[in-house]
Amino acid sequence: MSSPRRIYSIDIFRGMTIALMIIVNTPGNWGHVYSPLLHAKWHGCTPTDLVFPFFLFLVGSSMRFAFVKWHYFPSKKFYEHIFWRSFSIFVAGIILNAFPFIRQAWDWSDFRIMGVLQRISLAYGLSALMIIRFDFKQMLQILTGILLFYWALLWLGSKQGPFEIESNFVRTFDILILGESHLYRGFGIPFDPEGILSTIPSVGTVIIGYLMGGMLHTTKNYNDCVKRMFIFGFGLIIIGYLWGFIFPINKALWTSSYVLFTGGIATIFLSLLTYLIDIKHFKKSFWVFEVFGTNSIFIFILSGLWVKTIINIKRELNGEMTSAYNYLYKTIFVPFAGDVNGSLLFAISHVIFFWLILFWMFRKKIQIKL
Repeated sequence: MSSPRRIYSIDIFRGMTIALMIIVNTPGNWGHVYSPLLHAKWHGCTPTDLVFPFFLFLVGSSMRFAFVKWHYFPSKKFYEHIFWRSFSIFVAGIILNAFPFIRQAWDWSDFRIMGVLQRISLAYGLSALMIIRFDFKQMLQILTGILLFYWALLWLGSKQGPFEIESNFVRTFDILILGESHLYRGFGIPFDPEGILSTIPSVGTVIIGYLMGGMLHTTKNYNDCVKRMFIFGFGLIIIGYLWGFIFPINKALWTSSYVLFTGGIATIFLSLLTYLIDIKHFKKSFWVFEVFGTNSIFIFILSGLWVKTIINIKRELNGEMTSAYNYLYKTIFVPFAGDVNGSLLFAISHVIFFWLILFWMFRKKIQIKL
């Protein structure tokens, strides 16, 4: 098999995305967070709403280079590889949802089935099955078909408020397949932002990343490639923004306009990093993020396990029992920086903590792949 070459700008982009993910996922207190570090309540897009599509975009970008070893040929070994990788990531997501495995009388009747890793697993697997069989032009046509199909599906699937939280077809479909008790409840009602149906357009995010990875992989002139990527990304943003007037930009529904809007931003960001790193050779300026660009799924799992662990450890604070998570925030970060800045500093401290773990693994050349 041929060894895939790596593109440093993709690794750096991945590292930046992981660092931002940790910041938005681990504030000291959710009631004291700067607004850009929160998800949009429903329609709209904040910097936090870019984290997940950026990661899926990078999954697609990396696939272009990873599939070199398969010579872009759909062999039996390729399908086995895709199946087992998708399966392992999905199972890891199930385990993360179940942790710390404390269920009263082992009652799993309200266990959430889907999640971030489950979506990555499905989006990766479905994209791979298409990418290995179709060329760039065909993948662009498939992307267009997916986004138009999803728009029609949501529009025709609900007679009242097709893009509202209570009545959208995504919620109806997931309730039918998974049941209300197995959905996320963070919106106040059973609705899963990483549900089954909304995984379909997330495949489109992976495809956009793959197309951009293909441009980098086949280019003979980085200057020209960066210009084409920037123009393409800007075009996606404009189309996504305009489409958003009739099909709102919405992360929870992963609307088609959201796919194009965030995919365009990701494309421009990758083009800028490629310009700085591969053309201007500012590689050393980004070395910190190179570390975060390794073992990305592992650190997502580790950070999730860590947070769930310290939430379930109880400590006494001012005569009352609280979680070790809140205890650390209240006793160390609030006295030092106040409520809001202490909450941000708490998150940044976790970025440093996990970076040190990854740096040790990086130095030891330890790679944990799912």
